[in-house]
Amino acid sequence: MIFDRERPSFEPSNNVTVKRCFCAYEFAEDFVKGKRVADIGCGSGYGTVHLAKFAEQATGVDYSAETLEESRKEYADVKNLNFVHGKVPPVPLESESYDVVTAFQFIEHIPNPVDFIRDVHRILKPGGVFLCTTVNAKMSLARNPFHVFEYDFAWMEKDFRKVFNDVEMIGLQGNEKVNTYYKENNKWVRSILKWDVLNLHKIVPASWVTLPYNFLTSRMRKQLAEENPIALEIDTKDFFITKEDLDNTWDIFVVARKEA
Repeated sequence: MIFDRERPSFEPSNNVTVKRCFCAYEFAEDFVKGKRVADIGCGSGYGTVHLAKFAEQATGVDYSAETLEESRKEYADVKNLNFVHGKVPPVPLESESYDVVTAFQFIEHIPNPVDFIRDVHRILKPGGVFLCTTVNAKMSLARNPFHVFEYDFAWMEKDFRKVFNDVEMIGLQGNEKVNTYYKENNKWVRSILKWDVLNLHKIVPASWVTLPYNFLTSRMRKQLAEENPIALEIDTKDFFITKEDLDNTWDIFVVARKEA
C-alpha cells in the first residue's frame, strides 16, 4: 500500500490527524442515509466503509490500483461497498448517478480544482450534495509538498460558486485539548523553519521536500505523543463544526447543493 504522510496511518502518534480527518465522515452520516454516495480520493477506504454503514451504496474512488485491491480484499464482506480506480479529474463515474459525493482532504492535491468541482456536479443527481473539506491555508505554517495549493475560505467559496449556486461554508475547529496539541505542533515546526531563513522549502521542487517532510512529520508526531500523552486521547468528539471565526478554523468544509 502507498505510504506517506498524506495517507492515513493508524499508529498512535498519528491519532490526532486521523481523528481530525474522520470527523468529516461522521458529519456526512446524515447526508448519506439511504443514499448512493461516492467518496473521491478514498485512499484505503477506511472512511468509505464507514459511510457504507448508512448508505444504500458507497463507492470509493482512488488513483492507486494497489491500494484499492487491498481494500477490496479487506472489505469483501461489505456488500454495498465497491471501489473504482481512476485519476481524477475526470471522475470515472456516470453522470447523475450519485446522491452525495464526498471529497475529504483531497482537492488540494489536484492542479485543476474547478474542473474537478464541475465533474462532481456532473455525477450528482438533481438535488444532490457535494461535501468537500480541505486544510485552511491561513492555519498552515509550512509547505506541504503533497499539496498543489491550499485554499482560504474566500478563494474556495469563489471557485465553488463558479459551478454551484447553493454553497455553504463552515469550518472544523477543535476544543482546548486539540488546540493545545496544535500549539505544541506549531512550536516544533517553527523550531525547524528557523534554519530555513530563505524559505527555500517553499521555492524548491516539491519532490525535494517530500523525503524530509515525511521524516520530520513522523518524528514530530512521535515526540509530541511522548511528551504530551493527551494526544493519544483526542477523539472526534474533540472537534466540532462551526460557522464562527472561520479564518481561524483548522479545516474548510463546503456543503454544495445541485439544483433539483
